[in-house]
Amino acid sequence: VQLQASGGGLVQAGGSLRLSCAASGRTFSSYVMGWFRQAPGKEREFIGGISRGGNSTDYADSVKGRVTISRDNAKNTVYLQMNSLKPDDTAVYYCAADMYTGWYNRKAIDYHIWGQGTQVTVSS
Repeated sequence: VQLQASGGGLVQAGGSLRLSCAASGRTFSSYVMGWFRQAPGKEREFIGGISRGGNSTDYADSVKGRVTISRDNAKNTVYLQMNSLKPDDTAVYYCAADMYTGWYNRKAIDYHIWGQGTQVTVSS
């Protein structure tokens, strides 16, 4: 599977964005999906993950209550809805997939397929 993230942009603090990650291939529903972000000079950070069927999600404490991950397996797409954005949310956002990991896995190293990233910039 290949991943293509989109939906990033410039938004004011307090605003919202919805990122999308479209996957190619016929086995999208076999993959656990995750969202990560990386700010300049910082390590890649887990945001959240979603199970293969979409029934289970996990979120980092830093974004819990402000983001929602969902997926539409019929459209081969996973979404990241982000609300109440803060300047600290500024980063490149990546979607990731893995066929063998658990949906609760927060380690970037365990996700073997990555999208190209989409820039999110939150102005104060």
